[in-house]
Amino acid sequence: MNEMLTRAIEAHGGITRWQELTRAQATIVSGGHLFAVKGLPQDPAPRRMTVRLHEEHASVEPFGAPDQKTDFSPGRVAIEKLDGRLVAERKDARRSFTGHVLETPWDPLDRAYFNGYALWTYLTTPFLLSMPGFTVTEIEAWREGGEAWRGLRATFPSGIASHSTHQDFYFGPDHLLRRHDYHVDVAGGFAAAQYVYDYVEADGIVLPTGRRAYRRDTDDRPVLDEVMVSIDLSSIHFS
Repeated sequence: MNEMLTRAIEAHGGITRWQELTRAQATIVSGGHLFAVKGLPQDPAPRRMTVRLHEEHASVEPFGAPDQKTDFSPGRVAIEKLDGRLVAERKDARRSFTGHVLETPWDPLDRAYFNGYALWTYLTTPFLLSMPGFTVTEIEAWREGGEAWRGLRATFPSGIASHSTHQDFYFGPDHLLRRHDYHVDVAGGFAAAQYVYDYVEADGIVLPTGRRAYRRDTDDRPVLDEVMVSIDLSSIHFS
């Protein structure tokens, strides 16, 4: 394993502890300009997110109605009643985003797909980078606030749904994640810089509870006057 990735994984709780766990749950409150642009402005109500750690699967409830939830995996996304009855589903959901630009409206299944892969990625970072099929290489450090944040460029395997195939992760002197850069392919491919902060320890795993994603300018600096996506986590539990 890449030396820098090894250090980051140890700082976030260690691979031994991670391998003992199978699931994460967290209460999420999300918002941001992206959802309004997509015609689905996000309300501030808390929701409960559940993800599997060693395979890409996620669910959030409630979704669209008090008695509904999502069921996401890379090949399928669905909205279901809490008792499992199907409301709507889409197989090979990634293809439905072909030709989208930033202003292309989303339907609820598009939103469920984005939510599923994004939160799975965030709740498994940086451990997912050690999964089979990922490749990582060290890139030039990002300098901010008097610190040099070492960078890793990850190439995601085709079987993992995420923002884009290539994503950059920047770690502080303590080896904790500070910033995550990617292109949002399902929204026209705009360049994003996501800052993470307010770390907590939950069941032996160290992770940020605050995330703010901004557009990146041509110098890779965040455009701070508009939060594209905000996510706040609480009541986090790994099991």
